[in-house]
Amino acid sequence: MAMTAAAAPSGSRILPPVRKAPPRVVTTMALAQLGLFFALLTPVMASLTIKVQSLVGEDGVVAALGTVTSIGAIAAFVANPIFGRLSDRTTGRFGRRRPWLVIGAVGLTACLLVIAVAPNVLVITLAWFAAQLLANAALAALTATIADQVPPLQRGKVSGLIGVMQQVGILGSAYAAQFLGSDMLLLFMVPGLVGLALTLLFAVVLPDKQLPQRPPSEGFRTILKTFVVSPRKHPDFAFAWVSRFMIILASFMFTTYRLLYMQHELALSIADATAVMATGVLLYTIMTALTGQAAGWLSDRLQRRKVFVAAATLVFGIGMVLLVQADTVDGFYLAEVVLGIGMGVYMGVDLALVIDVLPDPDDSAKDLGVLNIANAGPQTLAPALGALLIGIGGGHNYDLLLGSAAAICVVGALAILPIKKVR
Repeated sequence: MAMTAAAAPSGSRILPPVRKAPPRVVTTMALAQLGLFFALLTPVMASLTIKVQSLVGEDGVVAALGTVTSIGAIAAFVANPIFGRLSDRTTGRFGRRRPWLVIGAVGLTACLLVIAVAPNVLVITLAWFAAQLLANAALAALTATIADQVPPLQRGKVSGLIGVMQQVGILGSAYAAQFLGSDMLLLFMVPGLVGLALTLLFAVVLPDKQLPQRPPSEGFRTILKTFVVSPRKHPDFAFAWVSRFMIILASFMFTTYRLLYMQHELALSIADATAVMATGVLLYTIMTALTGQAAGWLSDRLQRRKVFVAAATLVFGIGMVLLVQADTVDGFYLAEVVLGIGMGVYMGVDLALVIDVLPDPDDSAKDLGVLNIANAGPQTLAPALGALLIGIGGGHNYDLLLGSAAAICVVGALAILPIKKVR
């Protein structure tokens, strides 16, 4: 596995890290990840469902929610590589990443306020599109700071911590839905303001180096390269991309409709469903935290990534199968534990694997933005595909939804095996 730094760059390039990132940088980086995911995923997990259902009722919520989340995910699909490219080429005195962290976090918070007071689904759709656009400006910059600040031998551990913070953000989202109830202003703004504060803290602490000079423009070719990394020239990155796409698709096929799944399959009211979801996500997060940190540390020690990522994807698929079998709250909790183990190992190692196979350290944010298409693309596809699968055979076919997600996980695990640069 390639675990050594690249040769010293020159000209418009910034030297890659060779010393361990200081604890204050790693800690605030992790907190910013927690804050952004708390702000962004509270709507995905619950508050958008509650808001849309309050406007259109139970009969129209699946179609309306699918439309809102799909259109929002299109913004994430486009925004992350574009803002990643802009971040790589930013030359101001505040650094490459800091301006986009601030702009993205402030913009996301403003959009969440608009959604909270929105009078109809159209306003929600437009505001959620803008929220995803701005959130991904911040996320593109945040993810690139790992490549900027963390040397290869520390990446597994930091990747594991970042993955854990992402899951803690999801846990916070679940409890926000439970404790903030139907007060839309609190439900959207509390996560938004927490995310803003933690991101600004990281922006202040971040030792963001100024780019000496803007890289030369390649005209229209630059625009095309923003969204593409050649799979022929960089097959390892392509296989990692496919694997990420598959597991995120499987995850969001369930996450988008989790609350509705519990209402229908477990016969719970929306209040009971949010409470059960919070406990389930707590179990999921505990397992993610334990397995994510352990897997990240162990992958650094063994200098192996592939076996962890492939096995984690399969375990996540097993969790989906258990959800198919669940007809009680306890069965749901068991499935969440297995899903947490799978996702913990995956998040603890996969980002380190991806950074190890990045095509060009000078374009790290852009290339990670291309990777993020594997995050955003499934979010675009999952609501529509999920609604289609649920609708087959009467309108509540959650077994087909979850069984399909499990099969997709198997494909994601197989995609890791051909990677050669990383063991």
